[in-house]
Amino acid sequence: MIRVVVVDDQALMRAGFRALLEAEDGIEVVGEAADGEQGVALVRAQLPDVALIDVQMPVMTGIEATRRIAADPALATVRVVILTNYGLDEYVFEALRAGASGFLLKDTDPADLLQAIGIVAGGEALLSPSITRTLIGEFVSRPPDRSTATGLEHLTRREREVTALAARGLTNEEIAAHMVISPFTAKTHISRAMTKLGARDRAQLVVFAYESGLVTARVPESRCGAQTHAPPPTISRPSS
Repeated sequence: MIRVVVVDDQALMRAGFRALLEAEDGIEVVGEAADGEQGVALVRAQLPDVALIDVQMPVMTGIEATRRIAADPALATVRVVILTNYGLDEYVFEALRAGASGFLLKDTDPADLLQAIGIVAGGEALLSPSITRTLIGEFVSRPPDRSTATGLEHLTRREREVTALAARGLTNEEIAAHMVISPFTAKTHISRAMTKLGARDRAQLVVFAYESGLVTARVPESRCGAQTHAPPPTISRPSS
């Protein structure tokens, strides 16, 4: 049974999510909250598997609520999925940095919502290759945060490589094929890299890869100076 809490300031939206989720075998809604502060208290009281949290709410935003949940060792097993009306915007990037395992648009198809909850409850990040490509577009215009790079020395060469490939949006199976290793070994390398870097899941691992400069995306410019679509990112080769 996957235990879920819904945190949204719109009562109608909460009721809709509850009705949809409780109609599904294997999912139980264990509580609702109308703002971020109530949401954090609810998560602490119920210890759900997944918290669906609206990004913009009164009293405390969904991003701050996510940050507090992610920072609490007692809530390490709780996975946060941000709900948004706006798609991939600045709020989503901040939510990923804060510790969210992914995000969903509020008009997501019901079947996709149910599948997403299962994915996140299983410990995976809700971060598809298309979303990763958009993240690349966001980070390409920013210089690497060298303070973030301090964790790189703790990674082995293999762990750096799988982290970089994950940042390109490759699945464990695709990483395994690229490196000529088993999917289990690829998953093990990913898990060890996340542990060493303090990343809750794959989403934060991708953020680390770009912010640290481990992976960079080179974007060609058109004649008028406008950026075009980013090609596959370049993997930074650390000296150690």
